[in-house]
Amino acid sequence: MKTDLTIHDAMAAFRAGTLTSVALVEACLRRIEERKHLNVFVTVDAPGALAAAAQADLARAAGKPGKPLAGIPIVVKDNIYAAGLPCTAGSPALADFVPEQDAPTLQKLRDAGAIVLGKTNMNEFAFGATGYNPSFNTGSGVGVRNAYDSERIAGGSSSGSAAALGARMALAALGTDTGGSMRIPCALNGCASLRPSSGRYSRLGTIPISTSRDTVGPMAHCMADVALLDALMTDEYALPPVELARLRLGVPAEFWTRLDEDTRGCAEAALARLRAHGVKLVDIPDAGLFDLNQPIGFPVVIHEARVGLQAYLREQGPGISIEALVENINSPDVKAIYEQWVLPGKMPTPQGMVDVEPLYEAAENGGRQALKARYRALFDNLAIDALVFPTTTIVAPPAGPEVNEPKNFEGLIRNTEPGASAGLACIQLPVGLGRRSGVPVGLELDAPAGSDRRLLAIGIAIESVLDRIPPA
Repeated sequence: MKTDLTIHDAMAAFRAGTLTSVALVEACLRRIEERKHLNVFVTVDAPGALAAAAQADLARAAGKPGKPLAGIPIVVKDNIYAAGLPCTAGSPALADFVPEQDAPTLQKLRDAGAIVLGKTNMNEFAFGATGYNPSFNTGSGVGVRNAYDSERIAGGSSSGSAAALGARMALAALGTDTGGSMRIPCALNGCASLRPSSGRYSRLGTIPISTSRDTVGPMAHCMADVALLDALMTDEYALPPVELARLRLGVPAEFWTRLDEDTRGCAEAALARLRAHGVKLVDIPDAGLFDLNQPIGFPVVIHEARVGLQAYLREQGPGISIEALVENINSPDVKAIYEQWVLPGKMPTPQGMVDVEPLYEAAENGGRQALKARYRALFDNLAIDALVFPTTTIVAPPAGPEVNEPKNFEGLIRNTEPGASAGLACIQLPVGLGRRSGVPVGLELDAPAGSDRRLLAIGIAIESVLDRIPPA
């Protein structure tokens, strides 16, 4: 049985009597087993998922009112609480931590009928953009691997959630995004996601990095499913009408530089299709967003990583000290970040290591406001609905220790980070497979904070004129 189904497809098949939830969950579990070399999961809850599926089928057979996600199998990033399942944040340091309650975001989806297949692997403590985590590997290679090419990385930090979707192990997923952690792996694995506006979803029941930038978010095979997940988590269901011929998208030149050949080819082809359908593309030669983001991106994360994690461990977590936690980090790159930067409150600059707190204060007392003001000016003065650009500047690189080198990190996160720093609404949608590499390329749209439902409607409209990429 195929698992290449949208939520809409599966719900229609349930209603028609041509598919049961048990059959769908069994097919997903087979897919998980067949592709365990991708290192997607920390925990698979087959008994729990099958029991929930059987209950969904019984309720449907009894004619009970259908829930919007009744019987739909999803996966959850392993820094989001799922009651009764370990929540490791991809680290042996938290291997024995089992929350008693769901995070509020997951609880909303369970209340709507979603079935949790398991918890997905990730960059340890969500620090990184590659998913190259040596812990909890179920295959012979290291780290979460790309659904389309197992010799390449999945991206991160929501690595397993995106790879599970790309490999058709589930129909939807929850991830988290700090600087690009949902959009990057979705771009590399051919799925869609929303980084919601800052504060749109509850952060309770998630293990933090940066309290001012972290957010949970929905991931799925198509934008309509992402919009459904967002509606269920927020109780905001309306989608405004969108006409492509009246859509104005800004094209910031700096986001289109230093792209690899496959990324440029797919992204430019997507813009050509949009232009042919009447979308007005507004060139922006001097957006200036990278320069404004540079002094606030890294200092905020490094400072808040210590302060936020200490508060979390004290108030929500297993009650261990941050020092004890760091001692048990397994990823060499993440351990170095915590030992050399986070714990001592330092960060590297061209002038050497400096205290991060003054840089953080400057970021919070003017730097972030300047970035937000620049975004507002672009949206207002140019009368644009969103900015559009390639989500990553490179396709998924080969998996190996060298993948964590700064040049790869920069290529993956450069375009996603400014929108996160400004708290914007951001979507990622797949737009093609690279001609040379054969792996997915993604397109991102960033829109003003608070415009999430309109942005999702724009994503659905754009997706309607772009061909869906083939499954892995």
